[in-house]
Amino acid sequence: MTRLSDTLSNLKKTGKKGLFIYIMAGAPDCETTLAAVRQAEKAGADVIELGLPFSDPLADGPVIQKAGMTAIRGGMTTRKFVDLVREIRKFSQIPLIGMGYINNMLNYGLEGFVADVKTAGLDGLIVPDLPHEESGEMGAICRKNDVHLIEFVTPNTVEKRIKETCTSANGFIYCVSVNGVTGVRKIDYAPINEVIALVRRQTDVPLAVGFGIGSPEAALEASEQADAIIVGSAVVKRIQENDLAGAVELIASIRRALDERVI
Repeated sequence: MTRLSDTLSNLKKTGKKGLFIYIMAGAPDCETTLAAVRQAEKAGADVIELGLPFSDPLADGPVIQKAGMTAIRGGMTTRKFVDLVREIRKFSQIPLIGMGYINNMLNYGLEGFVADVKTAGLDGLIVPDLPHEESGEMGAICRKNDVHLIEFVTPNTVEKRIKETCTSANGFIYCVSVNGVTGVRKIDYAPINEVIALVRRQTDVPLAVGFGIGSPEAALEASEQADAIIVGSAVVKRIQENDLAGAVELIASIRRALDERVI
């Protein structure tokens, strides 16, 4: 069992919906990132997704793009990201999932990167620009190091692709609620819920819905068919605006709303 699988198993046993919070590493600085992780956990986050900034983040909307550029200008690098994970592990055992782009990892060296983040305390990786068909090498390295490599489905994912994705899925499957980039907006969850129903037929791996969730009401709607929800831009925006207290209150309000729906 990993920290992630243990946490998700406990959520399932208690009937609770998981709350995953995305935080950009080094935005606006490392001290704030550490404080944000600490406070997010206290407010009820079950999993932290820690963003590794990249200069051309194709899946990220304007809020996370801006945070990434702030982090890069502040000196955040892949090696400093690994160091930051190590610092988090000094005070927390919350599951940590790194979210970044493949070029950073290739430049570091895939074998070395996965080994180093695992040693530092990372539990999994999300790589938005690594399609399932091209993930063989990375998947093998992650399996060797007992690191979860998270698979994706979207509203456009067809049944054949779903079956292929589910064969290697572990940890959780990231269910992208809408085509496009990250960012808070009104979402029609019917299309991704249809995909979720197909995924359920293929695997028992937990399913987490992300993109667009920025309020307790949206979180409840997004969590209807999923095991967990992912909140990113709404939290990152507040942290970027030096409003950590506001970010924490948002997380706590979403936690309260989800807990009212315990099965």
